[in-house]
Amino acid sequence: MKTKEMKARRINIPAQAIESFIRDVLVMEKVVSSAAGYVARGLVNTSLRGVDSHGIRLFPHYLRALKARRINPRPKYKFTKTSPSTGVLDADHAFGHAAGMEAVRRAIELARSAGSGHVSVKNSSHFGAAAFYALEIAKRDMIGMSFTHADSLMLTHNGKEPFLGTNPLCFAAPCEGEGPFCLDMATTMLNFNKVIQSRERKLDLPPGTGTDKDGNVTTDAGRVTNLLPIGQYKGFGLSLMIEILCSVLTGMPYGKKITSMYKDPIEKRRRLGHFFSAIRIDCFEDVGTFKKRLRQLLTDIRNEPRKCKDTAVQVAGDPEKASFRERSVKGIPVSLPEWEALVKIQKEYGVSIGKVKYAKT
Repeated sequence: MKTKEMKARRINIPAQAIESFIRDVLVMEKVVSSAAGYVARGLVNTSLRGVDSHGIRLFPHYLRALKARRINPRPKYKFTKTSPSTGVLDADHAFGHAAGMEAVRRAIELARSAGSGHVSVKNSSHFGAAAFYALEIAKRDMIGMSFTHADSLMLTHNGKEPFLGTNPLCFAAPCEGEGPFCLDMATTMLNFNKVIQSRERKLDLPPGTGTDKDGNVTTDAGRVTNLLPIGQYKGFGLSLMIEILCSVLTGMPYGKKITSMYKDPIEKRRRLGHFFSAIRIDCFEDVGTFKKRLRQLLTDIRNEPRKCKDTAVQVAGDPEKASFRERSVKGIPVSLPEWEALVKIQKEYGVSIGKVKYAKT
């Protein structure tokens, strides 16, 4: 390893360079070009927004899953329109990013003609950050919502074992003068990829976020096997709602029956379900008026009195917008182990990411 790499704690990678790298490697693995593009864009946009747990750090895992044929490189989608505003997409075990964006495209088309579009997805895989899809809908002056389920990690309410997943949801709406408002959240206190990150960096978890195998609350990331829901039984109820949308409504496995992202054999297909909604704002309110009023609502909240003068009052999505601005200029930071995994892929495929910046902090 080069001396500057050994001294570095963080490495900043230009967004455009890593996006091209991911896309090129996937194409070399015979992934259809449109799917490769969606995966690359989804991972990079997520990292730019500061959601590192679901960003480019997952690419080595996705590549292993692809090689093991958990993920189908050249899926044959089957879309069935079930009413003027609804449809079902069989993703044929595609990359979740590609399946999700195909479903979003269909939902937008349905909404344009019917006022709203709702598409369920079956036979998919991990789709990354839910914001990637809801934001795509919001760009079309619509309200976007996205949901997915995940393998069993959430401790049941008053139980000893996990049953439901982190089951995230996202709501995005266009706003005047800035990017869309975006609420993207898991129904657990944090997601398990964050636990893995903390293990790699030897960091403790925030109190009250996870438990060990016996259900005892712990901050030791190495001992955490179960995650705690937000708002106790309320978070558990939200997760169950999303499970119904993504499992019962799609015919996919639920709870403990879902193939684990990491624990099960890498070749075992996950058969995940997703759900997407697009709602035309102009069916209810003039789009310009809506966007202007939403901007005023967010401004009024941000202008509320501060408890701590040095900490701004923020709304959902503000930290991600700030991260996107900064990382678009400085690049996406990765840890040294994450960089080493990417270096290994560069050597294997003979594709270079290009120049990166090394930093001690």
